[in-house]
Amino acid sequence: MEVAKKSARFLATGTKKRILDIGCGVGKFCLIGGHFFPEAQFSGVEQRKELFHFAQAAKERTNTQNVNFINNNFTKIDFDDFDHFYFYNAFFENLAEEGQIDQGIEYSVSLYNYYSRYMYKCLENKPAGTRLVTFHSLEDEVPPSYQLVDATVDFLLKMWVKR
Repeated sequence: MEVAKKSARFLATGTKKRILDIGCGVGKFCLIGGHFFPEAQFSGVEQRKELFHFAQAAKERTNTQNVNFINNNFTKIDFDDFDHFYFYNAFFENLAEEGQIDQGIEYSVSLYNYYSRYMYKCLENKPAGTRLVTFHSLEDEVPPSYQLVDATVDFLLKMWVKR
């Protein structure tokens, strides 16, 4: 919970900020962020229908008003609709030999590369001041225009701001 709370605090600067969690899974980050930072709007995109349904159920059970979930591939999302981004390396499972969540989607190194390049381009097109949090990332998706401004001691959680 501390990773999610610290990340949300960094991203929820000002009022009415729209934050996107890319590959949100069951929605833990969004729900924690939404609870502790009600002035921000947290959205999570998840391509797996089952995980999306778990996230929706948790949102309803917690009655969190400033959170919404989208069941889709992140490449179908308009990054212009969001101010800041949270990314817990959802693409890595394409590189792993084992340990994927399920076999319901395609896995490949080329898909990892495609997703990383796609996200890189979307982030590169964002204005200066855009914030990004990465957790367990290989940083292939982070353009050099983003400056590292904070990190945990183990460097697994990193906070970036676009220059």
